[in-house]
Amino acid sequence: FHAQCSQRLQAPRMDLCHVPATREKGWYLALMAPNVKGPNYAWLDPSRLYCHPQGLQDCVADLLQPFRGDAIDVVAGIDAMGFILGAAAAATLRKGFLAIRKAGHLCVQTVAQPYTDYSGREKVMEVRTDAIAPGLRVLLVDQWVETGGTMRAAIELVERLGAVVAAPLCVPTGVAAICIENSEGGKWIQERYKCSHCVPAHLQPRFDQHQ
Repeated sequence: FHAQCSQRLQAPRMDLCHVPATREKGWYLALMAPNVKGPNYAWLDPSRLYCHPQGLQDCVADLLQPFRGDAIDVVAGIDAMGFILGAAAAATLRKGFLAIRKAGHLCVQTVAQPYTDYSGREKVMEVRTDAIAPGLRVLLVDQWVETGGTMRAAIELVERLGAVVAAPLCVPTGVAAICIENSEGGKWIQERYKCSHCVPAHLQPRFDQHQ
């Protein structure tokens, strides 16, 4: 059984062993899979990147590099894919992890924030009120920032509870995602908060155009 699993993991379609000789920033972006199911789905699926041990480690390292030396009290990940990178970042930093959930899942006292996601759907996110104290320095992590609606709602949510999320003159914690697109919402976030992402500058236009 273990031999069969090993063979499957090393198959050409999902080679978890290959690491390029020169690991430039963003090399692991090539591990992501394009959409093959049509317009009702995201244009790119980053989850295959998380299956690659070195790819995941380098992705998290690149996301955290701008925050090295910064005072961070807790890492918060946004439901659902932000949980993966957020928890990995928290473990790397030896900090706690706070889950920002879609509404209706938490059985404790929460505060809620409505938002519109990248697909135009109206949703509500919530966070437990006992985890955030005034002045808490939060690093917010999500998989992707497309229109910026989800991340902006998360920022508003934790700031309502008194946390600090990378305002330019405040303690520099902030926002991290594999890609922050140069949409109106993405620009709003980058102009106001310290941000980190993994897309090299020469590839950013292609990501913005979903190519």
